[in-house]
Amino acid sequence: MNAPPIPSSSTPPRRSRAGGLLLLLLLLIVLAAAGVFGWRYWQHQQAQSTAQAEQQRLALDANVAGLRIAQQAQAKRLQQAEATNRVLRDELLGIGERATLLEDSISRIADPDRDSAQALRLDELELLLGIGQQRLQLADDLDGARRALALAAPLLGGIDDPAYLNLRQTLAQEQAALDALGIDPRIRANALLDALARNLQDMPTATTQVPDPQSSWYERLMEKIVRVQPTAGAGLRERADREAALAAMQVELSLARAAAERRDDAGMATALERIDAWLEKLQPPKLAADRKRIGELKASTLQVDAPLSGSTLQQLRALRGQ
Repeated sequence: MNAPPIPSSSTPPRRSRAGGLLLLLLLLIVLAAAGVFGWRYWQHQQAQSTAQAEQQRLALDANVAGLRIAQQAQAKRLQQAEATNRVLRDELLGIGERATLLEDSISRIADPDRDSAQALRLDELELLLGIGQQRLQLADDLDGARRALALAAPLLGGIDDPAYLNLRQTLAQEQAALDALGIDPRIRANALLDALARNLQDMPTATTQVPDPQSSWYERLMEKIVRVQPTAGAGLRERADREAALAAMQVELSLARAAAERRDDAGMATALERIDAWLEKLQPPKLAADRKRIGELKASTLQVDAPLSGSTLQQLRALRGQ
């Protein structure tokens, strides 16, 4: 009989397999730890490199900003230098002009007849400027003021003293301001009133009613006996009424002329209103033209606005006072 096989012991293989598994687990743990350590080290290196790059970028930005500030400061210094050179050049030119004027002044001062002649010219100039201002302010004579300034201009041009150079410009400005006013409003108003007066002289004192040739004989006969006309807007047809109205309008025209002479806008407007009312009643053939002239007179002003009047005289007196 064969003997049964002796069972082999399984303990050693189990131990070797467990030891291998344990060794493999330890190896995996070591590898994982090494991977984590390596990952953290790589992140640290990346963070350091990023920080260094950021520091370098900030340093470059700071350098660029400093260069830009230095460039701006240099540009400002160049502009200041150009402005200084321009001012110095203008000052040199001014010094040359002043030297020329001083030479001319010294040569004129050496003339013994200069002081008396210039004083006489200045007195005559002040007299003419004063006359022009008084003609404009007291008499409202615009043309008289223009003539006075026109006479004063050559006198001032004959004075070669540099101290009166600005006075010439002031006189030219005052003359330009007076010339810009155009025709004297009083002269224009008188011309329109004269035209209106001529039309009133040609106005008929009575109206004639022409019979209608197509009317029958008895209608023409009745028109000679009885005349029918509307009360409202019919106007003045009787000779006596029209003559009285024309006389009243002549009075109003005289009042309007008086208002124009004293430059009274309110008085002129009141007289024109009454003249317009009489024109509506008289109904002249040229009613539209007359009312147009009245409208122009109402729209215009008789006052003369000259804000620069007397400025040359004031400046001359200030210079002579100095």
